[in-house]
Amino acid sequence: MAITSANQLELLQTAEAVAREKMIDPDLVIQAMEESLARAAKSRYGSEMDIRVSIDRKTGRASFTRVRTVVEDDAVENYQAQLTVQQAKQYMADPQVGDEIVDEVPPVDLGRIAAQSAKQVILQKVREAERDRQFEEFKDRKGSIINGVVKREEYGNIIVDIGRGEAILRRNEKIGRESYRPNDRIRAYIKDVRREARGPQVFLSRTDPQFMAELFKMEVPEIYDGIIEIKAVARDPGSRAKIGVISYDNSIDPVGACVGMRGSRVQAVVNELQGEKIDIIPWNEDQATFLVNALQPAEVSKVVIDEEGGKIEVVVPDEQLSLAIGRRGQNVRLASQLTGLDIDILTEAEESERRQAEFAERTKLFMEALDLDEFFAQLLVAEGFTSLEEVAYVELDELLSIEGVDEGTAEELQARARDFIEEQNRKALETARALGVEDSLVQFEGLTPQMIEALAKDGVKTLEDFATCADWELAGGWTTVNGERVKDEGLLEKFDVSLEEAQHLVMTARIQLGWVDPAELEAEAEAQEDDGEEEAEA
Repeated sequence: MAITSANQLELLQTAEAVAREKMIDPDLVIQAMEESLARAAKSRYGSEMDIRVSIDRKTGRASFTRVRTVVEDDAVENYQAQLTVQQAKQYMADPQVGDEIVDEVPPVDLGRIAAQSAKQVILQKVREAERDRQFEEFKDRKGSIINGVVKREEYGNIIVDIGRGEAILRRNEKIGRESYRPNDRIRAYIKDVRREARGPQVFLSRTDPQFMAELFKMEVPEIYDGIIEIKAVARDPGSRAKIGVISYDNSIDPVGACVGMRGSRVQAVVNELQGEKIDIIPWNEDQATFLVNALQPAEVSKVVIDEEGGKIEVVVPDEQLSLAIGRRGQNVRLASQLTGLDIDILTEAEESERRQAEFAERTKLFMEALDLDEFFAQLLVAEGFTSLEEVAYVELDELLSIEGVDEGTAEELQARARDFIEEQNRKALETARALGVEDSLVQFEGLTPQMIEALAKDGVKTLEDFATCADWELAGGWTTVNGERVKDEGLLEKFDVSLEEAQHLVMTARIQLGWVDPAELEAEAEAQEDDGEEEAEA
């Protein structure tokens, strides 16, 4: 099939028809045609030739040309597509390396195989263009809700027709045991849009917490307008959820606005989420206040926050314990997700027992270490002293403020505490050295003898060993496994070493060993500060 004047316009008409059908740029279809014709021409004239095809966008005329590039004399690798400067002088007056010599060649007569090959190239290019269009269309819709129609089910996953493409709702992203039939309408959250080998993939979710947030945004105009903001969301899909909201207009109640007249707004969301019960909670900047709200309907007696450890203790009346925890721990789990804190719930009786145990333990420590009677040891604990270090190194006036303690008694207490600490340090160093600890670690500033002993028992015996430790290995931390926060015990955690202190110690060790250049660290810190300032300005 030669491309004659009879079918030149047909090329343009075909390109426009395909472009309209696939909703892509007609020029992309024409480019695909040019590439397919060039490939067919190469099979006719020789695969080593550089054959190019250009289709006139107005007339549809296809021009076939052979291109040869001028290269250095010793750089010729393909004699069909390259020629030397000397050879090029036959075609131009002053050839330079890089110049191209273009000769028109006769149009090819496409045989059946060549025509089929050209068709495959065009289809492939059209598919690629269609995929690019789909990706560009949906990548900016990530994080929004989309309506679609169920096409089919594959291994529990739902394939959804979303207009100009398909999306997938994986079975673990469905609520509970909900099922769909072909042609059912479905509403879901666009969780991710990715380029994959099979083309762009749009991943949907109905269990993502942000799906519920977007539903509220659709139902509550105040959220859409920015008067009310959703600050946090936690879900147990299909069962129960908690959502924290705040109003930036004092005249508007955020909870009431989300509930709506006679519960109409929240009920619309509940119906979409298969009857999921939703607790709407007023957000508060104060973590303790927000947590008390989040644990509703349970009453809270007291809240103790450990900001450094990211933990929070909640004390509830004995009869409120089961309500605070919820069925299978649901209430406290959702409250933990909502606040981002690890929550321990104690009854008032349990807290009282723990406090008594701590009081007795500290009393015993002071009695044994300082050789005190029980009354005097209890007096120190009652005054707030929790460790021997506090007694040994506190200002003398703080001890003198205790009733019945004079200057001589205070000095004696501090002397006994210091002697005991020094003895403990000596024993700790002896144990550490017996385990093989080297002087490089003993002399490293920032580690106490007890810390060195703890490190040695775990196999950290040199400064090099210490420098290879991660900060969380020393200070401890939390890891999320299957949605649950799991505690990682740190080697120095019992010595109250924070994550920041651990980072500083490890980095100091690496600098001393020459592993890290301090100048580079300063440059990185300055760069991070600049980035932070730019983000703040933006």
